[in-house]
This record gives sequence, structure tokens and C-alpha cells, in this order.
Amino acid sequence: MQVTWTIGELAARSGVSVKAIRYYTDIGLLPTVSRSQGGHRRYPPQALEQLQLIRQLRALDVPIAAITEVATGGRRLDELVTKLLENTRTELAELRWREAALQALEECSGQERLRRLRVLAKVQLRQQAEGDFTRAWQRVLPVSLPPRMAAAITAQAVPEVPREPTPASVLAYAELHFLVAQPAFLSYWAVSHVQDQASLYAALLDASHAAIPDVAAGRAPHGCEALDAFCRACARGHDTEDTPGFRAFMAADMQTTVPLFRRYWEHRDALTAASGTSLGRTHCWLVDGVITEHGHGAVKRHPSGVAGDQQGQ
Repeated sequence: MQVTWTIGELAARSGVSVKAIRYYTDIGLLPTVSRSQGGHRRYPPQALEQLQLIRQLRALDVPIAAITEVATGGRRLDELVTKLLENTRTELAELRWREAALQALEECSGQERLRRLRVLAKVQLRQQAEGDFTRAWQRVLPVSLPPRMAAAITAQAVPEVPREPTPASVLAYAELHFLVAQPAFLSYWAVSHVQDQASLYAALLDASHAAIPDVAAGRAPHGCEALDAFCRACARGHDTEDTPGFRAFMAADMQTTVPLFRRYWEHRDALTAASGTSLGRTHCWLVDGVITEHGHGAVKRHPSGVAGDQQGQ
């Protein structure tokens, strides 16, 4: 004859309350056998094993719905553990991000705290923030660029989410997100006034690559071939000659945009673990060279008819 227990006996053996056992039974988590003559539920020994499993999983805050899947055979226990571990790691990452953001707010005060709050609030949904970066650069890069070139630029320009968030890295990421939404920053890279945009970008990238040794050595951007190549590429983009007058126009025009993209690449370089000099940093170095050498007496409008509100590329 099979040994069975009443709900009270099962509660005494398991240490689980009668109320909880009744609830688990009602939702189908515990097996029962035929009721007694008095109409009371009877439980087989398997119910005790099942109840112990439920209790252990609940001690780990496993939801009842997930426990039900295991108890009814809808999911294996190892699958549940793997999924719960993945969810826990995601929650921990979100908490570390939130902690770093709050620390970034704690270490300042007044108007700076309010400014940081506005900036940081935009990147608390990190997946959305990542998408914002990618969409912004995809939107601004000319469609005529070869896919490999566009991918290379995007790979350098779009920051990765900090894996080990600190107040400084979370704030830098948020500042980048703010800058990439600025029309003046994005319009600089769009070069809508240039017909052969692919050739312009190729020439600018070549100039940036050529400048890497000088930048890495800490030399000033004056009188070097990379700077001349940069100016020639910009002049071709404007369908004009590379003259002192054109360089003066470039200097005047770029002074309004260089602070934005310098800040962008400074934050970007601070976030990346890659060694070496980024193309964004060399681009800023070249622009600074144009401004330093030709910024005084810059013209508002170039003799070729290029308006001063066009971008310097």
C-alpha cells in the first residue's frame, strides 16, 4: 500500500506552511493522490521532493512561473539556471552602470550637476543609446562611400559601451551621445556641398594616416606633407585651388566646428582600450594646423564663391 501524507503531515516534514502547500497544489506544482474518505488531499512521497525543490528555488528568488516550467517538464533545471544566471548578470551590469552614473552626479554640484543629469539621462537605456550612435553615423556618412570605408569610419567613430563602467567612462559616453546629436557636428561630416564625396573621404583618410607619426611624436602640425595633403583634398572638395586665401577661409570656417569634434574624439579616445592614435585625433590635429597657420585675417567668403557657412571639408 502506497504511503501518503495529509497536507499537515507534508507541512511538518517539509517546513513549508499549509497555506503555501495549498497554493502550490492549486497551481499544479505538487502531485496528489486520491482524496481521503473525508475529502482531504493526500500527497505521495514525490510531493516532498518536489516541495523541497520549490523551496530551494524560491530561496534564490526564482519566479513561480519559471519553477512551474521545471516542475511540469516544460524546461530542464540546467536550462533554467543558465537563463537565470544570464538575467542576473544583465541586472548587475545595469546596476553598475546606474551606480557609476549616480557617482558622476555625486561628485559635482549646482549647475554642473543639473547639466550632467540631463546628459546622463539620455543613455540609461544603453541599447537605445548604442542604436542612436550607429544611426547618426550611418545617416551622416555619404551613401557614395564604399562599404568598407564607411564600416572603417563607423568602427572608429562609434564608441563601445564601457564594460566596466566608472563615473568618468559613463559620463564620457553620455557626452558623446549628446555631441553626436548636434547638427553642427554631423553637418561637418556630411559634406553635402561636395560632388565626389568618396574621393574626398579617401584623400582625408590618407592625410590622417600620414599624420599619425607626427601626432604620436607630439610634433606641431605645421609645414608637414600631411597638412598640405589635407588642404589639397579640401580644396578639391570645394572645386577650387589650394591657395593661402582658401586656407584662410578654411581656418575661419573650421573654428566654429573644431571644438565640437575635438571634444567628441577626446571622449572617444578616453573610452577605447585600443592603442595607437585614432584617425579622429589626427583629423583634429590637421584642422588645428590650418587654424594656427591661417586663422589670422581669415575671409568671410572665398573668392571662388564658397560661402563661409559651408563646412571646411
